[in-house]
Amino acid sequence: MFDSVLVANRGEIAVRVIRALRSLGIRSVAVYSDADADALHVRLADEAVRIGPAAARESYLSIEKIVQAALSTGAQAIHPGYGFLAENTAFAAACADAGVVFVGPPASAIDAMGDKIRAKLTVSAAGVPVVPGRTREGMSDDEIVDAALEIGFPVLLKPSAGGGGKGMRLVHEESALREAIESARREARGSFGDDTLLIERFITNPRHIEIQVLADSHGNVIHLGERECSLQRRHQKIIEEAPSPFLTPEMREAMGPAAVDAAKSCGYVGAGTVEFIVDGRTGDYFFMEMNTRLQVEHPVTEEVTGVDLVEWQLRVASGEVLDLEVSLTGHSVEARVYAEDPSRGFLPTGGRVLALSEPTSVRVDSGLYEGLVVGSDYDPMLAKVIAHGRTREEALRRLDHALGQMVLLGVTTNIPFLRALLRDPDVRSGALDTGLVERKLDSLTSAEIPDDVYVAAGLERSLEPRGDDPWDQLSGWRVGEHAWTTWRINDVDVRVRGDEVAVGAGEPVRARARREGSDLLVGSRRYSIARDGDVLWLGHDGASWALVEAEFLVGASGSGAAASGGPVKSPMPGTVLVVRASAGDEVTAGQALFVVEAMKMEHTVTAPVDGVLAEVNVQAGQQVALDQVLALVVSHEE
Repeated sequence: MFDSVLVANRGEIAVRVIRALRSLGIRSVAVYSDADADALHVRLADEAVRIGPAAARESYLSIEKIVQAALSTGAQAIHPGYGFLAENTAFAAACADAGVVFVGPPASAIDAMGDKIRAKLTVSAAGVPVVPGRTREGMSDDEIVDAALEIGFPVLLKPSAGGGGKGMRLVHEESALREAIESARREARGSFGDDTLLIERFITNPRHIEIQVLADSHGNVIHLGERECSLQRRHQKIIEEAPSPFLTPEMREAMGPAAVDAAKSCGYVGAGTVEFIVDGRTGDYFFMEMNTRLQVEHPVTEEVTGVDLVEWQLRVASGEVLDLEVSLTGHSVEARVYAEDPSRGFLPTGGRVLALSEPTSVRVDSGLYEGLVVGSDYDPMLAKVIAHGRTREEALRRLDHALGQMVLLGVTTNIPFLRALLRDPDVRSGALDTGLVERKLDSLTSAEIPDDVYVAAGLERSLEPRGDDPWDQLSGWRVGEHAWTTWRINDVDVRVRGDEVAVGAGEPVRARARREGSDLLVGSRRYSIARDGDVLWLGHDGASWALVEAEFLVGASGSGAAASGGPVKSPMPGTVLVVRASAGDEVTAGQALFVVEAMKMEHTVTAPVDGVLAEVNVQAGQQVALDQVLALVVSHEE
């Protein structure tokens, strides 16, 4: 076994690997960019090496810097985690050239499975079923269009390189095909440096089921059961579980050996995942791709098998023989906590973690700490919450409860959405498919802030100490009675008079509030609370709200500010990729004006109303902040 291992990653997976190294008595070496100088993985490691500025291409994606960090610290091996260089053939080869063990498969296996076209040809030759489509390399746009017409709609465009759903486009009709090809190629180039596309028949009512495999350098390959990953959006997984509620024993007995055959076909070594698309009506399964690395969702397999996959990655990388006996016990479900706003199309958010409390009743893989600044340089995943139970129902219930216990203030997250999804009747019954989230999105997300939260915010503001002079109080004090004090919070008027509170034009309700430590108690409801300048953060049952306060107005009333005019704002912090209109142009509501990219995800910004572009404030390549005004549309009615 190794004496020292460098972890070439960041965030929760770097923390996960470092803790595994610590349990094995192996010295850990972390690497970090300037953005991560105070990160949790840096604090936990035995040694840490700076590798460059925040930009990933100058730090975590620099093969030369990471290999040099391993050599300078005496690390015998490099664990890549997932993402960044984990599936980079050149990185695996560079490690071998430097005499450092790459904790993963040989470069030849990464190369064979990293290109989806070659991967399908390789496993097909081994007898593994593949999705019908056209996988010829170097297809032109016209050839892809011809293939789509031959296959029949709907079709799925997929980049040949990379994974994680980036660059994938589902196309339902011919009229949308060429624009989808252009967009898919652009995103594939940006994410993987390769815009080669393949096209497949889209399986209706599909389930995404993957098989965990483990292989040693002595020719032994086993599988550790399956994971159900059908709850996803835009091909990005959200909630995963093991085992699948859909597979029958007969299906499991067929798919497990098929995954082993796929791994053997490329000479695989280490932990990997063979992903299948399964027809939810017929049970037919088809190979999609092989991820030649540890998966984000590997904890659910660990929970039901009792096998530490990171430990076995290290063992087989050091030459040990794989001698595991695998059996499944109970059920496990994982939820990914992201810095994103589901009510705004799941766009990435950011901020500084002001308050944090993670549940202790379940497993949490996290890189979070109070004071962490979540920016737009890296993937927005913050943590994973994993629950295990004797039954699927128990695991789902425990996960929902644990998410409700989580306190994370300062950064908007997807936790309320996760809880809504876990409570959905179809999810509870196991009637899953990859389109479920999209179909039910409106019922799973909400941008509305509950009146109870405004009540709590108004009462909290009224508790603000202002000295002994009654004329300094914020309670609307006057001789003989209290007056209404109105706070403008998120453009909503919240009126407070003693223990009466009215939100907007609503009738007053009675409520009392008091502070208890760092929390605010309003009746029987407990809120976590934190301040960041003029923003008050309240948290309850896993949800959090950012409340912006204006000056108070004694005796004022009203129901909020009027709707804004026609500013076109950036929906996320990122980079303007495309500008499609100029000042003075006539535009119509819904017309595409800009394409903004953050963390390899593109978002099209459209005109809010019919009118004229009075101004355009940005150009292609420009960095923009969340809600930055990109342009101004003057309505024809103004």
